[in-house]
Amino acid sequence: MDVANTKKRKILVTQALPYANSSLHLGHILEAVQTDIWVRFNNLIGNECLFFCADDTHGTPVMLKAKELGVEPEQLIKDVQIDHIETYKLYDIDFTNFHTTHSDENKKYSEFIYNEAKNKDLITRKTIKQLFDEKESMFLSDRFVKGACPKCNEENQYGDGCSKCGATYDVSEIKNPISALSGTTPIHKDSEHIFFNLPKQINVLKDFLQKSDLQKPIVNKLSEWVNDDLQQWDISRDAPYFGFSIPGEINKYFYVWLDAPIGYLASIENWASSNNKKMEELWSKDSNYEIYHFIGKDIAYFHGLFWPALLDSANLKLPDGIYVHGFLTINGEKMSKSKGTGILAREFAEVCDPETLRYYFAAKLNDKVEDIDLNLEDYVTRINSDLVGKYCNIASRCSSFIKKNDNKLSDNINNELIESIKSKKPLVTSYYNSRNYSKAVRLIMEMADDINKYINDSTPWKKELNDAIDISSSALYAF
Repeated sequence: MDVANTKKRKILVTQALPYANSSLHLGHILEAVQTDIWVRFNNLIGNECLFFCADDTHGTPVMLKAKELGVEPEQLIKDVQIDHIETYKLYDIDFTNFHTTHSDENKKYSEFIYNEAKNKDLITRKTIKQLFDEKESMFLSDRFVKGACPKCNEENQYGDGCSKCGATYDVSEIKNPISALSGTTPIHKDSEHIFFNLPKQINVLKDFLQKSDLQKPIVNKLSEWVNDDLQQWDISRDAPYFGFSIPGEINKYFYVWLDAPIGYLASIENWASSNNKKMEELWSKDSNYEIYHFIGKDIAYFHGLFWPALLDSANLKLPDGIYVHGFLTINGEKMSKSKGTGILAREFAEVCDPETLRYYFAAKLNDKVEDIDLNLEDYVTRINSDLVGKYCNIASRCSSFIKKNDNKLSDNINNELIESIKSKKPLVTSYYNSRNYSKAVRLIMEMADDINKYINDSTPWKKELNDAIDISSSALYAF
């Protein structure tokens, strides 16, 4: 299908929100590049494609990082946002708007969606036993409890999910829990929490999984969760907590995963208010805009279940698609600072041209939910072979002949070569549209090979100057 000739589309695109307690690493850049390429492609073929993101700012980790640095959380997230924006710019990520979840817009939408869910009888409350760190005098959020996975017994797992078997569970289920803050064994303490009634939205979720553009493995996994005793979702956290207070409650705050995806709406409204646009036009049941999220596989659960259930509760449009990618590994290993594979994006940009990494990621990315490996030797070889040896080599080989013609190209062009290149446009376009960038890059490099072969076969260096200029001009038009 030549998507360039179809009806022009209006599209809202988001990528997952980076967390506001540290600098960006190369895994963040992988997702940003995948999303940015798709946005640029759509705008190049005449669609209106807007790209939104924000910093994810709430939760215990931000609060504790600020405490460690001796600053207020508000100051920390301001500093981190500047760092994130500057880092994304290094990699030429072209956001329509980059905002923050600690904003008036996000507070407004969080309260609106919560109240709408309440009006629909989707909010419940019950007393639960929570893990409490007596030394630190605070309830422990999922990420501050470590122990053995209740499903596979793997040690040293976080309180919300196992990195080995992929199971998700309640923090109360983890075996042999230890506080990651103090290293002590936490006690169980009663606390009344507020829940979103996810099981009540089961038909909404089944319909969403059937109709939305989702990769098959993601549909299968989400369907497993939907059909396997769907639980109510705990959306409150106890003080002390950095986040938005829940309306009508005392010392209760919205769990960060409630207001984080609402940050998409907040970023869009923040941009709309400065660009003479209305949210009803952009994101509502009656909107003509399609909505797509690009995310990592570790947060598919939140985006594929909690998020559409929340949106439906407030009568807002559900995403048209969620595109999930795998993790980034370095030389075949998980990213880890201790192993020297946790590479920060700023540090990489000091050593290598960020645009070459964009190319390398593009050469590996596809529409599958599979991990991408940054093999540093392969990276060097591919850049030297593809970009220098093939692509730029075309211009380099031909420019000297054109200089001899006062830098003017000839009109006597090899149309067969040009038409051969142009004939590949529908296929390249379809690869970009389906996010099969690796196939697009492979085809583009095959075309570069064809042009270099044309130069080799035509031997302009053996020809009269006029013939050499014709050959070089044909190759440069093709380039």
